Amino acid sequence: MLHRGQESTDGTGGGELTVPMAWLYAEYIADELLRTGDLMPPTSFEFRAGRDALALTIFLSDSDGELSGIRVVSQLETWLSLTAYDQPWQDWVREHMARLAAEAADRGAAPDLELATAAWRWLEETELLAPDLDAVPGGGPVPGEDDGPKVWTPAWQLGLPLGHLAIHLF
Repeated sequence: MLHRGQESTDGTGGGELTVPMAWLYAEYIADELLRTGDLMPPTSFEFRAGRDALALTIFLSDSDGELSGIRVVSQLETWLSLTAYDQPWQDWVREHMARLAAEAADRGAAPDLELATAAWRWLEETELLAPDLDAVPGGGPVPGEDDGPKVWTPAWQLGLPLGHLAIHLF
């Protein structure tokens, strides 16, 4: 909220709060895609990993800086290709974050980038306990065994396929 009823989303006013609309909108889209897919409870860490990975994909793929609600459907194929299993998503994120950070250094405050950076840091530094698909012959779960082998996995490695699947289900 701004002081004295002033509103700004572009950061042009002196000392005014800049609202990170691009990041918030990307996060909203990601949240809606995941909720629509109903893949897991919205309160789980896995859901957060999926939402953050998908929000980063949406935010960083928006080259025009204007996420438009009407363009969401037209962007689904792009997001699918970026989150596909055989893509170097982590490297792509690092490159785009570095580019945005360099641009922000020239322009000043970038609240969208700050939130995206916090999400990326969480995805990289947080590890979640997940089934070890490499430990099972054929890469699938052992029938009738709920407590199979597990391994600590970076959150982005769980969130990315979850986001990808949510796009497919949308």
